[in-house]
Amino acid sequence: MVTAFILMVTAAGKEREVMEKLLAMPDVKEAYVVYGEYDLVVKVETETLKDLDQFITEKIRKMPEIQMTSTMIAI
Repeated sequence: MVTAFILMVTAAGKEREVMEKLLAMPDVKEAYVVYGEYDLVVKVETETLKDLDQFITEKIRKMPEIQMTSTMIAI
């Protein structure tokens, strides 16, 4: 099991909308709107690193409301 925390910057005013979309995805375990440099912190769990890569590139980065991500893989 791979656990990662993804920090996200969204388009202005889209934080909650993006959070709700993310929480509907099975790999997303937790998601929070936060204040500061980032707008969201999302906890993701996948089976493998390859699955994490596909999740980020195929689902997260294709969402037009998400402007930037930073992924931290937990060890």
